[in-house]
Amino acid sequence: MASIPKLEGYPKNFPLNDGTEMKLRPLSSSDHVALLGLFQRVREEDLYYLKDTVTDPEVIRDWTHNINLEKVISIVGVVGDTIVADATLHRSRVFARKHIGEVRIVVDPEYRGKGGGRRLIKELLDIAAELDLYRVSVELVPEREDAAIDVMEEMGFKQVATIPGHIRDYFGSYKDLVVLEIPLSNRSTWWKE
Repeated sequence: MASIPKLEGYPKNFPLNDGTEMKLRPLSSSDHVALLGLFQRVREEDLYYLKDTVTDPEVIRDWTHNINLEKVISIVGVVGDTIVADATLHRSRVFARKHIGEVRIVVDPEYRGKGGGRRLIKELLDIAAELDLYRVSVELVPEREDAAIDVMEEMGFKQVATIPGHIRDYFGSYKDLVVLEIPLSNRSTWWKE
């Protein structure tokens, strides 16, 4: 099993649904300000559900200055000089879970629904398959993230678990958490159009 992905095929250009050209490339150590800018453009209510305090400059500095591709692979979507999306593949270092990855994604509100997020997920699934991961999961909140659940299911992800009341939402109510997974044995599953 490979431990570090081959990222020499980047950058890649990708046309969004509106014709805008988005460049896909790995996160670099010089992206601190641009990545922080992405998270500052996202609504506070959306940020609430993320697993890290992404508006803290020190958190972002740690991400950009301590890139460890054996743990997290981050591919960003860039329009002009602006990072408009960040997608990450997280891998466990625990031997019993090394075959499983988790994807997370944040897209600038102005660029949602234009196909860039879906493309970034496909890129991460390709990388995960190259690394011989067995499957990849994503965690989402029903009602709040129904559009994302629909996209993931269209790509071949299947709901494998619902954890009742696992999330406390922005307004203090308890919500379910849905776990979706995709096996990586058939690349055509996530690349179907």
